[in-house]
Amino acid sequence: MPDSDTLAFADRPTDTVGLVTPHVAKFDTPLSLACGKVLPEYELIYETYGTLNAERSNAVLICHALSGHHHAAGYHSEEDRKPGWWDAHIGPGKPIDTNRFFVVSLNNLGGCHGSTGPVSHNPETGRQWGPDFPMVTVSDWVASQARLADHLGIAKWAAAVGGSLGGMQVLQWTMVYPDRVANAVVIAATPRLSAQNIAFNEVARQAIRSDPDFFEGWYAEHDTVPKRGLKLARMVGHITYLSEDAMGSKFGRDLRSNDLNFGFGVEFQVESYLRYQGDTFSTAFDANTYLLMTKALDYFDPAATQGGDLAHALAPAQCPFLIVSFTTDWRFPPPRSRELVDALTRAGKSVSYANIDSPHGHDAFLLPEPRYDAVFGAFMNRAARDLKLDQAAAEETP
Repeated sequence: MPDSDTLAFADRPTDTVGLVTPHVAKFDTPLSLACGKVLPEYELIYETYGTLNAERSNAVLICHALSGHHHAAGYHSEEDRKPGWWDAHIGPGKPIDTNRFFVVSLNNLGGCHGSTGPVSHNPETGRQWGPDFPMVTVSDWVASQARLADHLGIAKWAAAVGGSLGGMQVLQWTMVYPDRVANAVVIAATPRLSAQNIAFNEVARQAIRSDPDFFEGWYAEHDTVPKRGLKLARMVGHITYLSEDAMGSKFGRDLRSNDLNFGFGVEFQVESYLRYQGDTFSTAFDANTYLLMTKALDYFDPAATQGGDLAHALAPAQCPFLIVSFTTDWRFPPPRSRELVDALTRAGKSVSYANIDSPHGHDAFLLPEPRYDAVFGAFMNRAARDLKLDQAAAEETP
């Protein structure tokens, strides 16, 4: 029975998973991709939190969003003051309770945080993959995740959980591997992008591709990075992640100084914030990966293969669903979640839905909020009871 990757350090909060160590799984069996190409071999980096029980029935898969990665909870070192990106919801006593669940979080194929992607080396050429890395889709990610589950000896997830692009992956799991998912949590997601969302992604891609330092994706061989393009892409994206109310309450029209400078430098606090976010992202994320991830978002549309009938596309799913949206999320607004709820209902599935009042826009799925946590926690508690995880833990206790 695999042990937790969790280590204790003296001053950690009581509800953190503590210090965690990433692992790498290597796969030599070629993976056929939706684009028609074949990935001859690949690696997936992942972390785990909690302990896999003897029945291997308590595993939860975390699917990440566009710029996410495997580090979802805990800390990588005692000096690391910033925890994983979903630490607010993973840990002892949190909605995804590591006293009950064994949590697996990975970096998807095409990523730039340790899994095989454009920054990896192509075994056939010896060069960095760069723009030659094949286009990947949500279906490809789920196929690779299924292999990771096999590698870990997990036949069925107690729950598959994801927000935004991660929620799309959860939907794909329930349609393609319905017998391998006991529960599904889809947060701040959509069954397909609107034209407006595709347009935002295209503006971001063009910002990157038009950067003089992009070099058609071979920027690494020119010892450069398309920082300006990445910065602009992130600034555009970040605007869509926040609500108007959140930006107004956080920045308003506040100036950095008392006087206007009548130029094009940074004058308003919101300008300073966006430039900071863009600068930080441009040195931490790979441009080719960003292009791939946004295209995967654009391509996801399970109803398209079923004559536009989403209920028919969801027919194979067998598990209960929790769908969560947020009132001020205008990137993936509540009507898109209700569209999914309606389709699941027409398909005869068990579905719970909550629209959470939050001022934080799309980013609300990352943040703690009492009603969100209560709804999320109640669903996971029910999943634990249905799977008799508490009873099994009690029986294992001496």
